[in-house]
Amino acid sequence: MYEKVSSMEPMLPTQKLEHLEDLSIELCAKATALTLQFRPELIRAIGDLVRSMNCFYSNLIEGHYTYPIDIDRALKEQYDTNPEKRDLQFEAKAHIEVQKEIDDGNFWSVDNLSSKEFISKIHYEFYTRLPDSLRYISYKNGQDKEEVIPGALRDKGAAVGEHIAPLSSSLNAFLKRFEDTYQLDKHSKLKQIIVVAASHHRLLWIHPFADGNGRAVRLFSHALLKKLGLGSSLWSVSRGLARNSEEYRRQLVLADQPRKGDLDGRGNLSESGLKSFCEFFLKICIDQVDYMSSLLEPKEILRRMELYIEDEARAKRLDIKAYFLLREAYYQGEFARGKAEEITGYKSTKARQVLSDLISKGFLQSDSPKGPVRLAFPVSILERWFPRLYPI
Repeated sequence: MYEKVSSMEPMLPTQKLEHLEDLSIELCAKATALTLQFRPELIRAIGDLVRSMNCFYSNLIEGHYTYPIDIDRALKEQYDTNPEKRDLQFEAKAHIEVQKEIDDGNFWSVDNLSSKEFISKIHYEFYTRLPDSLRYISYKNGQDKEEVIPGALRDKGAAVGEHIAPLSSSLNAFLKRFEDTYQLDKHSKLKQIIVVAASHHRLLWIHPFADGNGRAVRLFSHALLKKLGLGSSLWSVSRGLARNSEEYRRQLVLADQPRKGDLDGRGNLSESGLKSFCEFFLKICIDQVDYMSSLLEPKEILRRMELYIEDEARAKRLDIKAYFLLREAYYQGEFARGKAEEITGYKSTKARQVLSDLISKGFLQSDSPKGPVRLAFPVSILERWFPRLYPI
């Protein structure tokens, strides 16, 4: 039995788009301004932090609470002895690794990111990194289990709440329609941003995989934004969706609804519902860009760093002039180790010791033992340097 792909229409809002276009312009301007503030080396360091944050919130949407310290330990391959906590660590590490590939511009040589090939690749890359214990879903009150095949489309029916997803036999047809409609280069620059929002809902509506759809769709949306030059490793839409989870679910349900009369578009589904979801999604993106812009504003973050170093100096854990090295890394992106003497005003032995302390405690990092150093953000300082980043 096959369903008509027209049951997914409309694919894009078509009526009274001025507000969506205004939001798209605002997002474009603010996201671009955020990226232009920072040198590549600092973006790289912040990216490591934001990927962990994105993973935390993506897990939270799935009902999995993974503490930032446990995520940090997973990245260092320090796993908990508790099997459930260890599984969540593996899940977090897998998410971060896949997002890093996307952040680094690795789209796995796929030209059209709306294609089944790319969407399946995201799912494949994530699931192949999971332990066997996380590759199974349960049926019949846990009595039956079925393995989730990485990258494979589901072969059974699926329902999410009141939404009945397309039959498994129809998935290829729906994904072909999805690919044809949302191919970025078919749309104007402004419409492409609306495509990101609309495709987020419609891919969840298709529900192509047996499990892992929400995470795959969030990574897919991140990839589209990255491809457009708006998304970056500096901000995460997942944080906004998780912090507004009830409204997120409500908006998804609104866009699932059937058309409500002749004034609600011409497709099978509600155009006003899809438009409302797109507005919600774009506002969440703008809110998260604004949040990270305020958090990373030079005067504020440097003030938080300085206060932290003052406290550490009073406790005799760091030298008071360690702040000068952090400030140099913030503004310059990175600096040669030999400049520590000039920056701190100390003689070489003392300067090297201050630098060494910052490296050993994870505040500065380098790609080689003698290479230049750049900022790093150990999990121990998150609440002091990045307040409200996590709900802890």
